[in-house]
This record gives sequence, C-alpha cells and structure tokens, in this order.
Amino acid sequence: MALSDAELMARMNRFVPPTAMLLGQEIVEIDSAAGRVRMKFMPVPECRNPMGHVQGGFVVAMLDDAAAFAAIVKSGERIGIPTIELKASFFAPAPAGVPLFAEGRCIKLGRRVAFMEADLFDEAGKLLARLSTSAVPLPPQGDGPNPNLVERK
Repeated sequence: MALSDAELMARMNRFVPPTAMLLGQEIVEIDSAAGRVRMKFMPVPECRNPMGHVQGGFVVAMLDDAAAFAAIVKSGERIGIPTIELKASFFAPAPAGVPLFAEGRCIKLGRRVAFMEADLFDEAGKLLARLSTSAVPLPPQGDGPNPNLVERK
C-alpha cells in the first residue's frame, strides 16, 4: 500500500541523509502526483563563505536534494536518484542565518533518466538560484532500511 503524501513527508523528515543536518533540511510539502516538493533549509554557520553568505556549493546541494526528492516522490517507490549532470544559475546571494526555501520539480521520470528542476528562494520569495539536472533512477540496494540514512529525533 502506497503512503499518503503526509505519511511520506513524515517518513522522509524522520529518516534523512547526513547532509540534512548540515543544511537544516525539512520537507514542508509534497505533491507526489505532480512530482513536486517544497523544502526549508537552515544551513549551519560553517556553510558561510568569506562574505557571510551561504557558499554556492551548499546552495547547489540544497537544490540537488530538492530536485532528487521530487523525482523520488514522483516515482511512488523507494529509488535512488544519482545525478548525472547539473547546471546551476545564481541570481542573488543566499543570506545566511535565515530560512531558505526550495521547490523541486520532476519534469520527466523515465525508466533510464529523470529530468528535474529546483529553485531556491529567500523568506520574501525572492529567487536566489535555479538548478536543472538529470539523474538515473535506480532500485534500492538491499531489502532492509537504507544504512546511509540517519534517524532524526
């Protein structure tokens, strides 16, 4: 039996990749039918660049997670979604110390390739960055729980 979007969101917020802690990641909305997720990030202070903004590599990591999660929820099953290429465009510095919001969208989910996009916004809704990416949908490794996820308490 498939999980509802609310059940899926609770599970995905409970069992997280280690980077979720670093980036202060929380899924705030899932629309699995549309292949869309909305996420909130609050990166730790160590993610700041010398100018005091969130360093661009961490911005890309947030966007990559949002895009990947969109493909995962669109699939309706447990899959891996390793990135095979991506392009990021930066429109404004990502402020540090405040919540940032990402929207990930699965544009097309094929058997061999998935195409996704993600946008990062500040609290006021200003577009900070956009990512376009593709990945390979893969079945999970093993039958048990994913050993690369940690349980958030």
